[in-house]
Amino acid sequence: MPWEDFRPRLEAIWRRSPAEKRSKAGRKPWDAVVIFKAIVLCELYNLSDEQLEYQLRDRLSFMRFLGLGLEDRVPDATTVWLYREQLVQAEVIEALFAAFDGYLQDQGWLAMGGQMIDASIVPVPTQRNGRDETAAIKAGETPKGWDAKPAKQRQKDTDARWTKKHGKSHYGYKNHVNVDRRHKLIRRYKVTDASVHDSQALDDILDETNTASDLWADSAYRSAETEEKLAGRGLRSRIHRKAHRNRPLSKREKQGNKTRSKVRARVEHVFGAQANDMGGTLVRSIGIARAKARIGLKNLAYNMRRAVHLDGLAAARTPN
Repeated sequence: MPWEDFRPRLEAIWRRSPAEKRSKAGRKPWDAVVIFKAIVLCELYNLSDEQLEYQLRDRLSFMRFLGLGLEDRVPDATTVWLYREQLVQAEVIEALFAAFDGYLQDQGWLAMGGQMIDASIVPVPTQRNGRDETAAIKAGETPKGWDAKPAKQRQKDTDARWTKKHGKSHYGYKNHVNVDRRHKLIRRYKVTDASVHDSQALDDILDETNTASDLWADSAYRSAETEEKLAGRGLRSRIHRKAHRNRPLSKREKQGNKTRSKVRARVEHVFGAQANDMGGTLVRSIGIARAKARIGLKNLAYNMRRAVHLDGLAAARTPN
C-alpha cells in the first residue's frame, strides 16, 4: 500500500504549524501514517476504538502492521478517536478515497467492463424515541425537553432514519456505491440516511472514467427519467425491468432480467465482503458527518484489501 502518499494530506490536518505551537514541551505527536494505519485497522475488522487498543496490545501482527515493536507504546482509544474526529471535521475522507483510486488507476487497475450500481443499508444503534420526538426530528427541530438534558441529546442520532426492506424495518444510513465490473473495486460512493431512495443518489455516483458504457442496477433504479438521463450521457442501460399493475413481465423480459442478474450480482460480493469478511457494517457513531467518515473509510479499506487480492492474482498469472 502507498501509505506515504497519504502523509501530506494527513499532516496538513494533524500537524500544527510552528507559529501555532505554544511550546516544544510535552509528548511528541504520533506519526501520521501510524495513526492512519490504526484507523484503517478499525474498518478492516469493524473494531471499536477500545477494541483496537486492546488488539494492538495483544496481537503482534497488528503491531507489525503499524511498524511498532514490543517496547513501543500503542495509540490508545481516545487518541484514535481524536485523530479520526479531525478527519471528520476536515471532511477529507472522500479526498483520501479519490487519491487511492488514482493510485489504483496508475497501477493499471482501471475502471473497466461497465459499472454496477447498488446501495446497502448501514445500521446504527437503534434510537428509542416517542412519536412526538420522532416527528420533531423529521421536521428538523429539537424535541421538547432535550435542551434541558444535553447529555441525553449528545447520545441521540437525529440524522439516521428508518426504512423498510423485504418487510423488515432498518435504522441507519445507506452506502450507495458504483463498482466496476472487471475488478470489483468501488469507484464512487455516496452516504445518505436510510430513507433516501436508491435512485436519488444515481447522479452522484456515475463514473465517467469507466471504459465501457454499460450500467447495471436493480429495478429500483428504472424509470423513464433515468433511461433518458443515461442515454444523454452515452450510457447503455442494463437496469432490471419491473412489472406494473395489470402488466406483468413477459417471458422475454424475465429472461432479460435473469441475464442481467448474472452480472449485477457481482456488486453484492462487495457488500458481502464488508459484512462478512470485514467484521460487519454496524457504525458506532452519532450523526451523518461521522457516519460518512466511517462508511467512506470502510469503502477505502475494502479497496485496499481488494487491491492486495488483485495484485496476488496478477503475480500468480505471471510466468517465472
